[in-house]
Amino acid sequence: MKTFSGVGVTAGRVLGTVRRMPPPIAEPPVGEQLAADLTVEAATGNLKAAAGKVQTELKARAERATGDGKAVLEATALMAADPMLLKSAAKLIRAGASPERAIWEAGDGVASMLLNLGGYMAERSHDVLDVRSRIVAELRGVPAPGIPDAAEPFILVAEDLAPADTATLDPSKVLALVTSGGGPQSHTAIIARAMGLPAVVAAHGVTEVTDGTVLYVDGAAGTITADPDSAQQLAAEAWSAHASELAVFDGDGRLADGTAVPLLANVGGAKDAVAAAAAGAQGVGLLRTEFCFLGRDKEPSLEEQVSAYRGVFDAFPAKKVVVRTLDAGADKPLPFLTDASEPNPALGVRGYRTDFTTPGVLERQLHAIALAAKDSGTLAPADVWVMAPMISTAEEAAQFASLCSAAGLNMPGVMVEVPSAALSSRHLLTEVSFASIGTNDLTQYTMAADRQLGPLAALNDPWQPAVLTLIQATVEGAAQAAAGIGAGQARSVGVCGEAAADPALAVVLVGLGVNSLSMTARALPAVSAVLRSVTMEQAQNLAAAAVAAPSAAQARTSVRSQLPILDELGL
Repeated sequence: MKTFSGVGVTAGRVLGTVRRMPPPIAEPPVGEQLAADLTVEAATGNLKAAAGKVQTELKARAERATGDGKAVLEATALMAADPMLLKSAAKLIRAGASPERAIWEAGDGVASMLLNLGGYMAERSHDVLDVRSRIVAELRGVPAPGIPDAAEPFILVAEDLAPADTATLDPSKVLALVTSGGGPQSHTAIIARAMGLPAVVAAHGVTEVTDGTVLYVDGAAGTITADPDSAQQLAAEAWSAHASELAVFDGDGRLADGTAVPLLANVGGAKDAVAAAAAGAQGVGLLRTEFCFLGRDKEPSLEEQVSAYRGVFDAFPAKKVVVRTLDAGADKPLPFLTDASEPNPALGVRGYRTDFTTPGVLERQLHAIALAAKDSGTLAPADVWVMAPMISTAEEAAQFASLCSAAGLNMPGVMVEVPSAALSSRHLLTEVSFASIGTNDLTQYTMAADRQLGPLAALNDPWQPAVLTLIQATVEGAAQAAAGIGAGQARSVGVCGEAAADPALAVVLVGLGVNSLSMTARALPAVSAVLRSVTMEQAQNLAAAAVAAPSAAQARTSVRSQLPILDELGL
């Protein structure tokens, strides 16, 4: 047996045969010239037509996807018609290059520029290279890169997956996903979680495994074993049997002692919301409103926004729906709102900060949310809460609360994604009614580690004691704010980052004092099952042990060793 270690993304113990991603599109020869029978105008036209076909295909795939997958595909489709990319390629064609060579070199240039910008923009470089390969394939008349096809289900092994591929994985064919690259918060990892697909990323050397090899994948432990033994085969069979027990959530999040812990869903549109309600979610802890804005060159109308938000609110009559206002910028650039030339987009004008440079968009969005909330629900309107992303100061929190009040929204809140918000939560929560912790960004900013990079996966881990300490500080600040305001003015703190979907970490978060957890709907049954196995006192003790640990690995090991249910359920 040979074992590879990586970062576990989604729990599951799976046995299956390997299928590797096919070879990438070969680079057109350096110096390849324009064919003698092809004019510059015709070649440029062919290039634009190929780019248009790629964009159309990606948009069509986006229509079939939901949530994170839909957003990723829409963003990638937008890149297929990027003016900078196509203009650069057209210039090279005029200099005598073939269309294939021109788009290849132009893609290199744009990707390098994005990579040098760092942060979220560096991840966009992968989208450019993916689009470049698809355009070359279209020009050559060959199949675009993609997931291999097979008659029987298989374990997919790849160096990494392009966002467009990950977003359309077929879980009926792909038993598990293993990559040698990527990180725990990369697009690949996030979509694997949303699909409930057992997955391990950043497993160095795993691409050496050949097609047809039998693999055992433990998504919780982050290990992959080639030619597994009988014990691992039995573990896979046991997990398969238990998986059916984790298929349903009854809509009652609680601990063993009866303490209520509402379990909510992260959604990206009405289709997601309907599915989350059917899965038993007790509300929505994060509505990503970017789905209304991505892939457009101008702001959606008031009517379009109202219709889109109402579709989500209608799925949860009389239940809490937390709306995050537009989180544009960084990896979600919008031509009418953000500046793609920022030297460091992850630390630039994103989220709430776009109101500094382009005032009016946020106010119109809040007005649309208020109108949608007022008319939602056939039985009763949804209980709509609204929060702003990338809030750093109490002054910003107060300004956002004022905007919400003017729109008629009486439950303003903030995202805690940067250390300053966690450390000053007492002052922020004096100005607003609630906070929701985005653990993906909070971890990235706390550890100064780009969440998309595989080599930094160990740093970019929400089990980091420093991150847990900031979550604890946020909760303590909320209590201090409530005490300072007076009786009956509780300030709730939820978690809507990916950390909430980890059943073991969910216990720690509750023990730290977090009031609610929001996650992909697929994670609800597993998180509920583990929470029901502990009392609040046990959760608090486990949280204390995690915060006191000297490393993320030791924090995780300490907690998991005291939760036997995890091993019983293969989590």
